[in-house]
Amino acid sequence: MYTQTVLVSFLAAIAEARFGQEQGNGAIAAIGALSDLGSSGQAATLSGGSIQFLLAAANPCGKLTQADQIVAELGTSDRAIAAARGLVAAEQNFNPFVVSIPSICSDPTLPTTAALRGVVPLIDPAVGGEATENTNSNTSIATPFTADGLSVAQVMVAQGFSNFTAVAVDGTKAAAVASGASAVASVPSSASVAASSAIVCGATTLATVTRAATSAASVATASVIASSASSSSSSTAAVGAGAITNAVTGNFAGFQASTIAGLDFGTCTPTMKFEAGLNGRKATESTFQAIDPVVNKGQQEALNPAIITNRIHDQLTNVCGANQAAKDAAAAAQTQIVALGTRDSTTADAWNTALGFTGTNTNPDNAPQTGLVGHT
Repeated sequence: MYTQTVLVSFLAAIAEARFGQEQGNGAIAAIGALSDLGSSGQAATLSGGSIQFLLAAANPCGKLTQADQIVAELGTSDRAIAAARGLVAAEQNFNPFVVSIPSICSDPTLPTTAALRGVVPLIDPAVGGEATENTNSNTSIATPFTADGLSVAQVMVAQGFSNFTAVAVDGTKAAAVASGASAVASVPSSASVAASSAIVCGATTLATVTRAATSAASVATASVIASSASSSSSSTAAVGAGAITNAVTGNFAGFQASTIAGLDFGTCTPTMKFEAGLNGRKATESTFQAIDPVVNKGQQEALNPAIITNRIHDQLTNVCGANQAAKDAAAAAQTQIVALGTRDSTTADAWNTALGFTGTNTNPDNAPQTGLVGHT
């Protein structure tokens, strides 16, 4: 009992310390400092009331409504707008011991204040892809991204980050769909729509979204590829095309077509590896990652294979131009991997085999294999 009490206290202390760090952008303090604006005591009330919207259990749309309220009550001066933007960008409390990805508002009408739109939030350092999102957040405070008709969730996806749960005002968890030409430069909305799915972590299913390429060029290319793929049952990519040896992304032998008739994965090879030492991990710690660098772009390796299979499945629509049969096969393989419940090289083998890539080297970078199972 004593050990359990100490552990609970320890975890609580970590969560409390992290909450303090989350206020690092000074949002709460900046709101309170506007005491010369509005009526007497208004700024202090807004500052104190804003804390609740940064707690882990809060609906992520709440702080957007609160930011609008700050502008409504304290005016549109540069200081008031800066403070309100700070709240929009503030990191919501996040406990990595409970969930693995943050929650982001999917309501396209929030915030309603034009000067606050296009600002995206900071996220916890424990979340995959945090460097990209936190850089985007810091940029957006000074220069908001294009956000006409888009939710904060959709803006984040359009800027290259999608490792989150989209939450509506009523608490419904749903995938945000990028729409309208403003989603990515002037590219039509049909080019930026991708499928949503679920990542399974232990007994918890987390709805996630993956949407839109990060530039007009990449989305336009995906649109062209998808169009050609829909009219052809086999990819025109040459075997071995795109081969690369890279210290960061690893070794990729180049494009390979599936051996299963009818499965056209477009320009991508949807295989998965299981290696030690990926992304700076210990040589004794092995994780999963997509082998094709185009498929893997923007997604780090993961201990949970479902995170990687989810990423691969999403990229089949986002950038690969796979046909529907290939995407359906990937979805079925995702279910198979979850059902297996394994986290070793046999898991990667099962995924690769299910999609018609039997015998794929799941250790293409020749990482240490001591104690590992099933590497080729």
